[in-house]
Amino acid sequence: MKPEKLKILFLCTGNSSRSQMAEGWARRLRGDRIEAHSAGTAPKGLDPRAVSVMVEVGIDISAHTSKSIESVTHLSFDYVITVCGHAHEQCPFFPGKTKIMHRGFEDPPLLAMDAKSEEEALIHYRRVRDAIRDFIESLPDSLEGGEAPGFQLNA
Repeated sequence: MKPEKLKILFLCTGNSSRSQMAEGWARRLRGDRIEAHSAGTAPKGLDPRAVSVMVEVGIDISAHTSKSIESVTHLSFDYVITVCGHAHEQCPFFPGKTKIMHRGFEDPPLLAMDAKSEEEALIHYRRVRDAIRDFIESLPDSLEGGEAPGFQLNA
């Protein structure tokens, strides 16, 4: 009998870049052990640059939609992982066994704001994409002790 997959929600503010990339990586790299979802505290639509840099590594997130936290509260999660500081501060209460953890990543749109070219902007998105991949590769083993670099477990 296969062990049950962990249900993980990746939460950020806009559900446009970081949480979408995390969901895409988790489905690709850990789909056998993780049922991945993503949402935002104030969803604002899927970021085309996030889609573009994920396609570069063979992951198509173009069919993902930007979802509100309210749209997934009917689901029961083992973990909610906030991937930005604002979502960490605004994270709602999740009943039951859900553990809330934080692993922040830089905000690609903010980093790219002063880019002088599209290529320069994409460099920031790629760096964040790769940092998220490294984090996802540590899952789910790193969850139990909050052992992944930069992990914070909410008390």
